[in-house]
Amino acid sequence: MNRPARARSVTSGAPTIELSILPSAVPATPVRNDAWLRTARRARLLSWVSLAWMTAEGVVGLIAGLDASALSVVIWAASSFVEGLASMIVIWRFTGSRTMSESSERIAQRLVAGSFLLLVPFFVCEAIRHLIDGSDTTQSALGIAVTASAIVLMPALGHAKLRLGEKLGSRATAGEGVQNLMCAAQATAALIALIAAGTGLTIVDPIAALLIAALAATESLTLWRGADDACCAPVGFGNASVDGCCDPECDCC
Repeated sequence: MNRPARARSVTSGAPTIELSILPSAVPATPVRNDAWLRTARRARLLSWVSLAWMTAEGVVGLIAGLDASALSVVIWAASSFVEGLASMIVIWRFTGSRTMSESSERIAQRLVAGSFLLLVPFFVCEAIRHLIDGSDTTQSALGIAVTASAIVLMPALGHAKLRLGEKLGSRATAGEGVQNLMCAAQATAALIALIAAGTGLTIVDPIAALLIAALAATESLTLWRGADDACCAPVGFGNASVDGCCDPECDCC
């Protein structure tokens, strides 16, 4: 029986605060039958769809963000290319002989985890600079339209990939789904910043950028470890042994 998914949390005598949306574990050894292969093909197809959308979204978002001097929109648009990279990793993972390869899954998981962190330093530095020097964000109809479209589409894509990741036992696929959910959160923050700019509350823009960076760092750590307690972490991470499990009684063994 699979362990219930757990999220990282902080408790201080008060209600638990969830810090992660990535499932702590997915089935480690699913049955590799015809149904599993069909699911793998669906995951690859969905990643192709995501890659096409992210490319278009990133280009339009950059144009809109630069035109409106909106840092959170630029960050969100740049993140679209990182999400496209995650889609390419999942496509690679489920192509050819790699489809049945456990080592390919571990490599893909690590690569997707690392992709979360690609833009974090830039996000933080630019957000701090805008907090100190101020922000001249203006409203943008194009920016509002493209961020609103992401708020509608990205949650559907993200939840679909989380379900596929669970069926496939693929944390790489689940990680790509989390990036889609983050895209929706980023788009929401960017949309709020654009709307707030019309009321003079331009400080919302760099604050939103910092929140986006914090979320990306948290999710990267969760996926990098492979599980909340590192019991089922991939080889080379946490305290995992050569066979990928640190405890003989661990549910992932």
